[in-house]
Amino acid sequence: MANDPGWGNRNNDGPPDLDEVLRQFSRKLNGLFGRSPKGGQSPQTEGSGIPVLPIVGLIVVIWFATGFYIVDQGSRGVVLRFGKHVETTLPGPRWHMPYPVESVDVINMEQVRTIEVGYRSAEGGSARSKELRESLMLTDDENIIDLQFAVQYNLKNVEEALFNNRSAEESVRGIAETAIREIVGKSKMDFALYEGREEVAVEAKKLMQEILDRYNTGINVVNVTMQNAQPPEQVQAAFDDAVKAGQDLERQKNEGQAYANDIIPKARGTASRLLEEAAGYKLRVENEAQGNASRFEQVLTQYQRAPEVTRQRLYLDAQEQILSNVSKVVVDQKGGNSLLYLPLDKLLANTGGTATAAPSLNAPTTTPASTLPEIDLNNLRSRDSFRSRDRESR
Repeated sequence: MANDPGWGNRNNDGPPDLDEVLRQFSRKLNGLFGRSPKGGQSPQTEGSGIPVLPIVGLIVVIWFATGFYIVDQGSRGVVLRFGKHVETTLPGPRWHMPYPVESVDVINMEQVRTIEVGYRSAEGGSARSKELRESLMLTDDENIIDLQFAVQYNLKNVEEALFNNRSAEESVRGIAETAIREIVGKSKMDFALYEGREEVAVEAKKLMQEILDRYNTGINVVNVTMQNAQPPEQVQAAFDDAVKAGQDLERQKNEGQAYANDIIPKARGTASRLLEEAAGYKLRVENEAQGNASRFEQVLTQYQRAPEVTRQRLYLDAQEQILSNVSKVVVDQKGGNSLLYLPLDKLLANTGGTATAAPSLNAPTTTPASTLPEIDLNNLRSRDSFRSRDRESR
């Protein structure tokens, strides 16, 4: 205080003068900017200098202006006062006490983040490297598979995501690896590699969300995508052979099923046709038998009325049927000596010979006797005589 020129003029018992304080502050600013008082004037009489109050006011305004911030749609602003959480602001223009009193972190909650488990993609996604420590897993049937998958997630509670997690990405990766190992450990190898890949991904997503909610991480799992699932490289060749054998088995089963689908309908159709034919034959035989029985009953009725006439009629019908199928000529000599015409050409044609003429019985013929059919004139009677007798009996 000894260097203060105005110290001796002050009243030791009163408060310092405000003007004097501002002058001292102005001198200190002048000293900072390399300026000194003019022409030996005393500090009390210094009338020209930097306007201190406007500068201070401008600095204060700028300092307060640094507290303005904007929260975008889908984001939240987390306000911290000396490192302690004060409030969470919604989208829109906001203001907080400037630094170092308060600070704000704007967190995008709808942004979908992706982590990779079992592999790491290079920049641009053109190549990837395996992480065997993460990808090798043991199945329920004691086989090892190489499983790579990706997890997409976003935030559903910004306070929990910031203050309950040291590293959200590492938390999600660890929980994803734990969940997928548990599900694969309860599944067979073929199920995890082929038909159950989608189901494994769905179950892993569900289990991950349960674990994340249990620890209040504020993270929401959007999707779990299987990138690659295969046996380890050391047994890949043997596994391919086993897969080919399984494919051949399925192919042969399909061929057998196709053959059965072709043969069985045909066999059933043939069986059905035979049954229908048998049923038709049965019906035809039964109808014929019934017709024959009905005809026999009708003949029996007529026979009971006129036995002799019916017997003669049956005899004539039988002879007609028999003689219509033989190549013999029946001549009745008792009726007279009438001239008969014998169709020798037709008779010879029936016996395989050739006839040159068709003479009467009294005319000579040049046809050899061995080629003529045998005609029994003593034992045969003509059909006309039978019919005349039938008419006489009536």
